[in-house]
Amino acid sequence: DTVADKMMELRKAGEPEKLMYMRGRYSSTATDLLYGTLPKIYGTPNYFSHSAICAEAEKMGPGYTQGFFGYRDYDLAKTKCLVIWGCDPLSSNRQVPNAIAKFSDILDRGTVIAVDPRMSASVAKANEWLPIKPGEDGALASALAHVLLTEGFWSKEFVGDFKEGKNLFKAGATVDEAAFVEKQTHGIVKYWNLEFKDRTP
Repeated sequence: DTVADKMMELRKAGEPEKLMYMRGRYSSTATDLLYGTLPKIYGTPNYFSHSAICAEAEKMGPGYTQGFFGYRDYDLAKTKCLVIWGCDPLSSNRQVPNAIAKFSDILDRGTVIAVDPRMSASVAKANEWLPIKPGEDGALASALAHVLLTEGFWSKEFVGDFKEGKNLFKAGATVDEAAFVEKQTHGIVKYWNLEFKDRTP
């Protein structure tokens, strides 16, 4: 009754969108009735399936960066530096047995860096742990991008370079977009001006 009463309270207040339904893995009840029908009848657009935070989301990364919308695994057999950011491949990815089998070899030949607010199995074995505060992933990523650009550590073969060959990415300084010739990226200087120029570590 408590859930039904709260749902009716939102409907009567004209705020059905304040109900959000999230489901886990698939079952006929969760898929057809609760996920497929209930949100539509109730009037909320806010319903998310397991795929939105797992399978389909996993496909988005390589889909938008490499044009490959499909399941894939990482080349752990040749990895020399593994950065694990907000996940634990030893206990929760699509290829847990593969990650477990290859993890010690990566530690033998390289470095494992874990960025995670919690102590996970991967963090416990990592060479470096950056225990960031929850929600500060974006700040860290922006600071890393700022340093990569100001120090000139981007791949010039892939990204491109300044026409005059001199790095104009300086902390706090706006850069003329026409001064940079991009190759395989789009809008790096624009994004620098909008986001990265002030994001020092």
